[in-house]
Amino acid sequence: MSVHIGGQPGDIAESVLLPGDPMRAKWIAETFLQDAKCYTQVRGMLGFTGTYQGVRVSVQGSGMGMPSASIYTHELINEYDVKSVIRIGSCGALAPDLHLGDVIAAIGSATDSNMNRARFDGLIDYAPVADFGLLRTAADVAERHGTPLRVGPILAADAFYTDRPDLYDALAEYGVLAVEMESAAIYTIAARYGAKALTILTVSDHIKTGEKMDSAQREQGFGDMVRIGLETAIASGS
Repeated sequence: MSVHIGGQPGDIAESVLLPGDPMRAKWIAETFLQDAKCYTQVRGMLGFTGTYQGVRVSVQGSGMGMPSASIYTHELINEYDVKSVIRIGSCGALAPDLHLGDVIAAIGSATDSNMNRARFDGLIDYAPVADFGLLRTAADVAERHGTPLRVGPILAADAFYTDRPDLYDALAEYGVLAVEMESAAIYTIAARYGAKALTILTVSDHIKTGEKMDSAQREQGFGDMVRIGLETAIASGS
């Protein structure tokens, strides 16, 4: 039993979806999973295990930001023998040709965090990347469902509010698609401990235009992302 999750051995499937918001984990469990059971409520960070298309899968809230996501990713892999983690969340678009509701798969995650610099004594800028097998599966699933999937690099930011929006313009010029707050840590920890990781995101707002999804758009758009994540998760164990 881990300190922050508190589930019992066997409670958690080998493939786990990681939404940041614990209430989104609850919504996913109630909407998409069969026979879902809550295995943790520690600190209000809900986790559920059920089946999807007959395959066992879990969904675990991971909180906001890399410190929180690091805790849950580390404990899932090391305490519960999880093999695949798939972050599903929202993001702010940087690329001018992205629109609200577009779905992104993050092939790599740039970051302004010092977390990885500390790991390598400031000598190496480690490049956190997705597992190719999960990425390829997600692309295949999206194509099968007719859901356009944009694949490319994103930024995992330490701060939600920034004093340097000009840096977002520079990142967009280098092909960075969007910004969120967890992926670099999830990719790094999964790599360190031999697990697979992928981040799938829905564009909920656009940094340049100021557009934002309303609640109805979020539910529909997030549904597309969740289905891709779930089908990718169950395929990863087959």
